[in-house]
Amino acid sequence: MGPAMNFQVVVLAGGLSKKLYPLVSKDVPKALLPLGNKPVLSYVLELLEASNLKEIILVVAGEDAAQCVGNWVADAVHDRLRVEVASVPEDSDTADALRSVMHRLTAEDFLVVSGDLVSDVPIGAVAAAHRRQGALVTALLCNRASLGSSEPGSEKIKREPVSDIIGLDSTQQHLLYVSPGPEIERDLRVRRSLLRAVGSMEIRTDLVDAHMYAFNRLIVQGVLESRPTIKSIKQDLVPYLVRSQLRLGVNSTAVGSPVEDKEDTHHHPSLPDTEVFYQLLRSSQSVNRVPASPLKCCTYIASKGKFCVRVNSLQAYLDMNREVAGEAIHLTGYEVSTHNNVIHETAQLGWKSTVGPQCMLGEGSTLGEKCSVKKSVVGRHCRIGSNVKIMNSVVMDYVTVEDGCTIQNSIICSNVNLQERCSLKDCQVGPGYVVGARLEVKGDALAKKEKA
Repeated sequence: MGPAMNFQVVVLAGGLSKKLYPLVSKDVPKALLPLGNKPVLSYVLELLEASNLKEIILVVAGEDAAQCVGNWVADAVHDRLRVEVASVPEDSDTADALRSVMHRLTAEDFLVVSGDLVSDVPIGAVAAAHRRQGALVTALLCNRASLGSSEPGSEKIKREPVSDIIGLDSTQQHLLYVSPGPEIERDLRVRRSLLRAVGSMEIRTDLVDAHMYAFNRLIVQGVLESRPTIKSIKQDLVPYLVRSQLRLGVNSTAVGSPVEDKEDTHHHPSLPDTEVFYQLLRSSQSVNRVPASPLKCCTYIASKGKFCVRVNSLQAYLDMNREVAGEAIHLTGYEVSTHNNVIHETAQLGWKSTVGPQCMLGEGSTLGEKCSVKKSVVGRHCRIGSNVKIMNSVVMDYVTVEDGCTIQNSIICSNVNLQERCSLKDCQVGPGYVVGARLEVKGDALAKKEKA
């Protein structure tokens, strides 16, 4: 992984994500949500460490969230990684977050990765491919994940559709066209100049943008400084760069002087000024870089055997907890028992209580008599009464579940108290909430009212 070692890394860790309400709070921002009884952020940091990418700028939305994440980093990874935590306003989009830390980057190329990425794709290989291609940007693309579904008959949490359209050349390495989901129009329009430049293009709808990119620093810095309207990396910056490489007449095999395409000027007036762009280009070139196509946008497509999912919705969070307790257990580093589950040595099970395969039971947690846990993750120091059934669910830390409760396809946050004989199905319960005895709740989000 030699070529990747001088890359700096920007990890966009988010803050109090609205998509994950009511799971996140001031005490537990998105980056620290437990996934398989480990913070979500730990997965991407371990992935970077495995590729010997240890110089990291961690961008967190909101000062309170940044303080929480910074405290965790100081305790958990301070001796293994060089992590600088930076806070940005809570309403910052991804390109704004990147723009705010660009002055801290000095390496020729840098990586941007989402803090909610859970993957075993070697990031060092993506960085090495970017350097080898001499690319402006290299995007990690993964085959669309097929995660486990909820219990039969239960109502699933609404899943946001994934509908990116990706255009690739015949080598599958050159990114020619990208249309993020929200920007897709009914009719797909491809300019004649594009087809003249590349000869042919393959349209793919089975690939997912993993929100992990390698960038040329000087070019991206110049674009972000000159284009304040670029707010999102995926929605704005990457499509902008892809359009730019094509309009300037650069194909995947040759480099020449910029060729203006007058037929595109009307459709894309926001494309970069040719001379300014090429000044940035010339200043970014190094004698060590491959000069093949400095304006080439590239891809790294993960093989189908690799795991690559973002935890950016309630359904993804629930699904991924089941995955890391099952098929993706290798991502946790935990030792699996002969019963294909993970039960901490300090956990205690009462008489006739069972913890099924693909389950986790955390440190210091106890189950009463005749309990059943199936395809679920139970956190640390939970107190589970007798005759409790937990199915396809996540129960976080310090949760009390009294006798006779049933939890199905639900997420229970830390410090929640479920009083006796209550029943939850397809629910999310926020931190510290008390669910009354014998209540039956289905398809609802329960949370404390915030103080004014």
